[in-house]
Amino acid sequence: MPGMQALVNDLVTKLQKRKIEGSNETARMTAELLRSLISQQRLPPTDQAAALIEAVRDVGVRLIAANPVELAVGNIVRRVLRVVRDEDFYLTTKALKEMGLSATTDYEDMAVKGDGHNLPISANSANGLQRPPSLHALLERSPELVANSLTSTLWDGYEGKGKSTDKSTRTWKVKSGVIEALNDLIEDINTCHELISEQAMEIIHQSEVILTFGRSRTVKEFLLAAKVKKRSFQVLVAEGGPKYEGQLLAKELAARGLQTTVILDAAVFAMISRVNMVIVGVHAVMANGGVIGPVGLNMVALAAKRHAVPFVVVAGTHKLCPLHPHNPEVLLNEMRSSSELLDFGEFSDLMEHGIGTGAPLLHVVNPAFDYVPPELVSLVITEIGGHKPSYIHQLMENYYSADDFTLQQQAASSA
Repeated sequence: MPGMQALVNDLVTKLQKRKIEGSNETARMTAELLRSLISQQRLPPTDQAAALIEAVRDVGVRLIAANPVELAVGNIVRRVLRVVRDEDFYLTTKALKEMGLSATTDYEDMAVKGDGHNLPISANSANGLQRPPSLHALLERSPELVANSLTSTLWDGYEGKGKSTDKSTRTWKVKSGVIEALNDLIEDINTCHELISEQAMEIIHQSEVILTFGRSRTVKEFLLAAKVKKRSFQVLVAEGGPKYEGQLLAKELAARGLQTTVILDAAVFAMISRVNMVIVGVHAVMANGGVIGPVGLNMVALAAKRHAVPFVVVAGTHKLCPLHPHNPEVLLNEMRSSSELLDFGEFSDLMEHGIGTGAPLLHVVNPAFDYVPPELVSLVITEIGGHKPSYIHQLMENYYSADDFTLQQQAASSA
């Protein structure tokens, strides 16, 4: 599909050149690309879910490699893979029911009912034959195994019952469910800020002082939602160097009528004793409940912990990353240009070479992110509610399959 390949290459290029950044934008564009991929993908008569999974995984690995720091790309790829697996599980179960098979039917019973299509029985018992586990147990244990091994048998059974086995009809059934789920996912990404903001009244109370760090659209919508609901409170905004995006957030909040004060990042510890709560946006929420955020965020979390101030994180579910910080696929940081810190013209002599040594005397390090461990996080608020950091790993089970955690390793082994 040359047209599809061009779309993939275009997004890969944008990610490599940092033309798109931020979890929300990268997640939305990844989901839209995968939706187009699935809609145009040609599927074989059997093992259609496996073909979709392979196609999505191949494209996903390329997107992740283009900019590994944007963890939202990998999150969306894994969520799409989970959607395909769930849809395959649903269609397989539905086909069994329409063939007159119950969820507790054994393989032995299916061989009798399935129009003569006998299924193998393992030879492990003393007499050489052993009754296999129920189909329900197999579905629970490994939906993919059942789907892959029974696909042809199921559709052969349909033929015996007069069901349509047209390839295009079966392909449409698989694709339509996945695309419908992807449409819902894209809608969730676009509306996550509003859904999170609906919980602001439960978190922010009258006459409180709220501290935030840098600039986050989710935090802005969250604070403004409380203001609209007639909450009267003050906001302290740490400017978030070196880009100083907190200054822009402060202007936006003040323009909407919120009492806002800008402070230096270095003044956070000095001001934290006056604060009732810290509310921040993050780049990603890891499986252990820790978060990756803008550089300097760990300093804010430590100050909040020292003064027993709640440290609240607001993030959409597309930022939930099923990996742990120690996973090799996770790049906790990237180094930004030194020009954000120093004017190269003023220090070029020292940065180019040292006197008599040939090595530069001045090095400029500009990391982009900080990691905040889960013990410093009080609450994580998503569009589906607030959760303690210890619950995050259980929440991941609703969105990801354990088979898709290490996409790069799977692609390398299949190659």
